[in-house]
Amino acid sequence: MKPRKEALQLDIKETPKPLTWITLSFQHLFAMFGATILVPFLVGLDPAVALISSGLGTLAFLLITKGQVPAYLGSSFAFIAPIIAAKAAEGPEGAMVGSFLAGVVYGLVALLIKIVGYKWIMKLLPPVVVGPVIIVIGLSLAGTAVDMAMNSPEGEYNLTYFSVALVTLAITIVCSVAFKGFVSLIPVLIGIAGGYLYALAIGLVDFSKVVGAELFQKPDFIIPFVTYTPGFSYEIVLLMVPVAVVTLSEHIGHQLVLGKVVERDYLKEPGLHRSILGDGVATMIASLIGGPPNTTYGENIGVLAITRVYSVYIIAGAAVMAVVFGFIGKISAFISSIPTPVMGGVSILLFGIIASSGLRMLTDNKIDFGNKRNLVISSVILVIGIGGAMIKVSEQFELHGMALAAIIGIALNLILPGRKAAEREQTAANEHTAA
Repeated sequence: MKPRKEALQLDIKETPKPLTWITLSFQHLFAMFGATILVPFLVGLDPAVALISSGLGTLAFLLITKGQVPAYLGSSFAFIAPIIAAKAAEGPEGAMVGSFLAGVVYGLVALLIKIVGYKWIMKLLPPVVVGPVIIVIGLSLAGTAVDMAMNSPEGEYNLTYFSVALVTLAITIVCSVAFKGFVSLIPVLIGIAGGYLYALAIGLVDFSKVVGAELFQKPDFIIPFVTYTPGFSYEIVLLMVPVAVVTLSEHIGHQLVLGKVVERDYLKEPGLHRSILGDGVATMIASLIGGPPNTTYGENIGVLAITRVYSVYIIAGAAVMAVVFGFIGKISAFISSIPTPVMGGVSILLFGIIASSGLRMLTDNKIDFGNKRNLVISSVILVIGIGGAMIKVSEQFELHGMALAAIIGIALNLILPGRKAAEREQTAANEHTAA
C-alpha cells in the first residue's frame, strides 16, 4: 500500500491570492538567503549584487523555461575556489569574464542537446565521476571554513572567535536535525541569526554602519565597459570554464529531483536544453553586474516538496523581492556587519554537506568500489582535486585543482576499459532502485 500523498495546493500556472503570494514568496526568499549571501561573503563580492543577480537570473530562467519549471537560482558554491583564484590572478573583473564564459558553455551545451538529445551528457557525466568531484568541492573549501571560524582578522588563533563559530554551528545543526517543516529548510539562516546575536552579546559586532546606512543605496556593481574593459585570459578560462562540467551535472540532478516533486518530466518538457540555457543565462546576467555564478537551489526544491505549492508566480515573487532587497542600504550594511566566525561556523556544516552529497550520489547510484575501474577513477579525482594539483605550461596556461580533477575524471571514464559494462550495470542499478 502506497503512502497517501498530501493534496496539491497550487499547481505550476496557478496564481495565488495576494497575501498568500507575498507570504510564500518570502518563504522562498528566506530558504535561499543564507547560502546565497555566503558565497559573495567568501569570495569578496557584494552580497547585495548577489541578491539582485539571483533575482534577475531566476526571472530569466522562468521566461526561458516557458514558466513551466518552478526553480529558484542562487549563488553557486562550485565556483567559490575558482573565483578566489581568478580574483588573485586578474582581479574581480577577470572573475566576471570567466563567469560569463562559463555561462556561454551552458548555452553551447543547450544547443547541442537541442540538436542531438540529452543522453550523451548523461554518459559523459556518470555518478562515478560527478560524485568524487562534488566531494572535492566541499573538502577543498574545508581549510577556508576553519580559518574563518577560529582566526581573528589578523590571522591569529582566537578562542572567542572560535566560540562564535561553534555556537553558530550548534544552532544550525539543531535546526537541521531536531525540527521539521520549514524550520528544517532554513537552518543556515537561523544559524547565522543566532550566531550574530551571540557575537553581538559579546561585543564582536559593529552596528554603527547599519545605523548610518541609507535606506536605499547603489550596490557595488562591476559592469563591463562601464567600470572596466573586459580582457581575454587563458588562465581565467582554465580556472572558471571547466567548473561548468560540475555545475551542469548538479543542474541535471536538480531537474530530476524537481521533476519527481512536481510529477513532471523536465528533461522532455520544456526540455533539458531550455533549463540548461536558463541556468547559463542567469550566470551570464550575474557576471555582467558583478555577482557570483547562479545555479538551481536544493533548499527551494525542499520548500516545494513540503508546501506542495508549485506556482511559478510565487518563485517570481521571491525573485522580485531579492532584487528589491539588493537596493536597500540597511540590508546591505547589516549583511556586511556579520562577523567572519559566524560565516565560518555555517561554512563548516555547508561545505561538509556538499562533500557528503557527493558520497550520497555514489551510494544512491550503487557505485561498486570492488570494481577497480570505479576505484581508480574516484581515487584519482579525489587526490588531484583536494591536493590542489595543477598543470602549468606558462603564466597564461594553468589548469587547477577541481577543474583539472573533473577533466581527468571524464577522460579516465572514457578511456579505461569496461565503460560499456559499467553503463549497463548503472542502468540496471537505477532500474532496481526505481522499482
